[in-house]
Amino acid sequence: SFLNGLVSFLMLLRYRATVPPTSPMYPTCVAFAWVSLNAWFWSTVFHTRDTALTEKLDYFCASAVILHSVYLCCVRTIGLQRPALISIFRAFLLLFLGVLPSLPDPPLPPSGLLNLGWWLRWCLRSRLPHAWKCAAVVLLLQALALLELLDFPPLLWVLDAHALWHLGTVPLNVLFYSFLMDDSLYLLKANSDLSKVD
Repeated sequence: SFLNGLVSFLMLLRYRATVPPTSPMYPTCVAFAWVSLNAWFWSTVFHTRDTALTEKLDYFCASAVILHSVYLCCVRTIGLQRPALISIFRAFLLLFLGVLPSLPDPPLPPSGLLNLGWWLRWCLRSRLPHAWKCAAVVLLLQALALLELLDFPPLLWVLDAHALWHLGTVPLNVLFYSFLMDDSLYLLKANSDLSKVD
């Protein structure tokens, strides 16, 4: 968790240094980074101090990351062309986040599958040269999720399935932020080219 948080922070700094704030996806990507950092913080706290409260914060924040990734995909795929739809989606997302703490189990699998399907569909349809990074991340995250289902005794008394999941997600953070940077710069250039035509 700590490594993921550190990588997320470093990649946020790199994103902000690379992508101008005028890029259409800039605010949504930066917000995603902060939601992720918050989740990794609470995951680290939970793994060092296992209490009922830290467990709930860990699960709630993990759910928030998945839901924000769905929101990120929604903004990227339809929101830039139809801002009114994004406002409606945002209202439902906030309503859902308000209900989330009262649920006995966070709805991670359905949210994760929605995230996977929506991003993959966009990756396949967009055919952008950097879309492979996004597709690789969402597919590999699903593969890593199998570690949580196929729990096994710790290797060398230290590395259990959950620890390997955490280790496996570190490079995926780098790859996803690399995709976000490439895509944000692509959108900035596309908008610049459109304004030159006008």
